Amino acid sequence: MDVGLCVPGVLGSLDVAHPLVLPTLADMAEADKADTAASALHLAGALLVQADQRYETRNLRYQYASEVTRLLGAANRWRQATADRNDYCYLVEATLNLEGDIHWAEDLIWGIVSEEYELECPDPDGCASLWVIIGERGFFSAAEDYTLSDDIETFPLHPADPRALEGLGRRLHDLALADGHEEVVRALTYTFGEATCPECEQRFSVVGQIAVCSS
Repeated sequence: MDVGLCVPGVLGSLDVAHPLVLPTLADMAEADKADTAASALHLAGALLVQADQRYETRNLRYQYASEVTRLLGAANRWRQATADRNDYCYLVEATLNLEGDIHWAEDLIWGIVSEEYELECPDPDGCASLWVIIGERGFFSAAEDYTLSDDIETFPLHPADPRALEGLGRRLHDLALADGHEEVVRALTYTFGEATCPECEQRFSVVGQIAVCSS
């Protein structure tokens, strides 16, 4: 994104370390325009994650702690007020990126929005690539080319028991439930559940493989 589109006075590529970037994005996130706020939040979160990975330190988060706090506050307010399913998911992604506890929030949320994950079997020998489908087409795993034929064998997913969810799964499930996003709630139980490899029939944690494939 061209810096001039969102941070006046800064030229070239966006650098989260520039003193104008995060304060300007925080101002935009706190404004009254939902689309502008969502874009600012998404960009700020992505930039912070990139900075964490580039510098291998969270120093920028500490340096701009007040701006990150403002951005998180705005993300939570907009999240609670957003009715659209996909817009809601992207605001959850922005929140996770702003918090910075995981680096794979983009991949986690991408699958919920697109209703599919492309993953690898966790077998040490790299058994197979596979698709995990979560949404209108059903809830199953299949070989990589499942869309090319009606004869591809599928395996039903095993959703997590919401009462047994812990950590990130519990938190996201409870947020979506409190915010009234039932479709997202259901998708999360499958994302934090288990799938079956169509080649070796080994069951594995979906979210575990999302994290592995994102590393």
